[in-house]
Amino acid sequence: ALLLFGAVQATMILVGLYRGERLVPLQWGGLALALGGLALLLAPGLSAPDPLGALLMLAAGAAWGVYSLLGRSSRDPIATTAGNFLRAAPMAAVLALLAALIGPSFGGGVRWDQGGLVYAVLSGALASGVGYSIWYAALPALTAARAASDQLSVPVITALAAVLALGERITPVLALSSAAVLGGIALVIVGRARRV
Repeated sequence: ALLLFGAVQATMILVGLYRGERLVPLQWGGLALALGGLALLLAPGLSAPDPLGALLMLAAGAAWGVYSLLGRSSRDPIATTAGNFLRAAPMAAVLALLAALIGPSFGGGVRWDQGGLVYAVLSGALASGVGYSIWYAALPALTAARAASDQLSVPVITALAAVLALGERITPVLALSSAAVLGGIALVIVGRARRV
């Protein structure tokens, strides 16, 4: 997750810099603080991934960053997101079929579970679809650096939602990392306001 989010932020910020956006030191500090908070939040599960897994996570993060940047030009966020999901569905179906056919050859297998399929549809089509529609609606008003920093709030929002919905405890690490991420995002916003 740290590689994924780092690649998203790096991609979006580098593209923004290439396009002429400039960050003030306060914004760079905010990004560093937010990334540090994310690292702290994920630290208990950190371990060195294998090189291929790391490369795939970096590629996925760069793709997510590009996907977000492309969304800045969307005129109709719902139609854009629906179209993207429709174009991705055949690829996902082919991968699911391949996993079902070749998975057992490699010691794994696919077990279809009705509850799992319902949760996958709710998570993918509903939650992600609505989330990306809202994100695409907000993107045109954000610089690449601001959008990159705002995305760092996703793990914090997810963790806090687990506190509310699943009764998870607010640990000192969760509180500190959430404050760092949200505080870092605030510094990026304040730095931008001072520049304008």
